[in-house]
Amino acid sequence: MKQKLTIVKVGGAVVEDAAQLDALLAAFAAIPGRKALVHGGGRRATQTAARLGIETRMVGGRRITDAAMLEVVTMVYGGLVNKNIVARLQAAGVNALGLTGADMDCIRSHRRPVKDGVDFGFVGDVERADARALSALIEGGVAPVVAPLTHDGRGSLLNTNADTMASTVATALAALYDVTLIFSFEKPGVLARQDDDSSVIPTITRADFGRLVDSGVVAGGMIPKIGNALDAVDAGVGRVIITKATAIDGLHGTTILP
Repeated sequence: MKQKLTIVKVGGAVVEDAAQLDALLAAFAAIPGRKALVHGGGRRATQTAARLGIETRMVGGRRITDAAMLEVVTMVYGGLVNKNIVARLQAAGVNALGLTGADMDCIRSHRRPVKDGVDFGFVGDVERADARALSALIEGGVAPVVAPLTHDGRGSLLNTNADTMASTVATALAALYDVTLIFSFEKPGVLARQDDDSSVIPTITRADFGRLVDSGVVAGGMIPKIGNALDAVDAGVGRVIITKATAIDGLHGTTILP
């Protein structure tokens, strides 16, 4: 029988709000047994870039990452955000270790090809996660805290979508564990009405997803989030939930089904 493993992905809006982040990390610390955390931090990267006079350019909600922006996201994701989360978890009694995909070669990706005339620069599309390397940490009593940076195996770091990284890590580790993947953000789940936090959609299947996108109920950044959640379920992740950062006990929110 596989041991249980909980993987929590925390989004940028929560990372930017000290009270929400503290609540999320306290809830994460209270999760029994094996666990890992994947974080974003895009808003902090945008703010830091602005202070440095570096323009932020987005296409379809995705960040164009030229050489200057790669330096910013490496500093912010791999340094400022990651190490602050690790320090707070240590204070909460969690033996955490901050990682990028380059550490122990745990997440490999390739540079996104130019498509429809858009060059995203140093943005990585994930190829694989090394479940054995991550499992070695987890079995040693360590909670990995993964920043949204990968590498191409040829010396280049790549900016990588945190939801995709969480889905990829969960899928790889599902071969070894009974995995629950929780996408946490500032809302209590996927909402039927964006201005009504009580309108949480309790379950979403792939068929539901298509209808919700066509009707406009699901739009923007929620589309790739649910897409990644569905991919994880299809790939053998036992349970996938989208919920509020303060409710990662999994009792509330939107459950993603095949």
